[in-house]
Amino acid sequence: MPAHQPSSGSRLGRRNDPERREKIMDACLEVIAQAGVTGTSHRKVAAQAGVPLGAMTYYFDGMDDLLHSAFSRFATSISTGFERCMATATDRESACDAVFERILEASSGQGHELILSHELYTLATRDASFRSITTWWMGRSQLALGAHFDPLTARLLDAMIEGLTIHRALDAEPRDPEEIKSAIARIVGA
Repeated sequence: MPAHQPSSGSRLGRRNDPERREKIMDACLEVIAQAGVTGTSHRKVAAQAGVPLGAMTYYFDGMDDLLHSAFSRFATSISTGFERCMATATDRESACDAVFERILEASSGQGHELILSHELYTLATRDASFRSITTWWMGRSQLALGAHFDPLTARLLDAMIEGLTIHRALDAEPRDPEEIKSAIARIVGA
């Protein structure tokens, strides 16, 4: 888990509904996907979550705590999905296929994953406390890849997944998926 530990769920030590905390984090990610981190406020998150504005302080010690908690949850979700995907690979070839599918999925523009990733990367560039989340996320990805590839290849594949995902998502022209297969083959030495 990232170095930042989210608040216990009750700043004042009161018992609170844990589902409400999850609902607020989900709402926070939704608001970030729509308005960016700079357009995210307690008021907007509370409205999106359908909770009273005053309830926010019972679950999070300010916006920084909310952002850390929400982005940690996001990174955990993506990492868990990637680990499951890589765990289904039975050999090097199927591991390469899993990497290929991951890049296609992440660059498809469906859902908020790409936007949230970029918002997190921007925060991590400016604030080392958010970098703990991205470092933890990269480590988990490389560990999942490491079940099929040596450590250097796993690190290079992880960087390539991020890079190609960004390029494919932001390129004005559609890209041939065969480029992905070629890049994977070059990195793994196939």
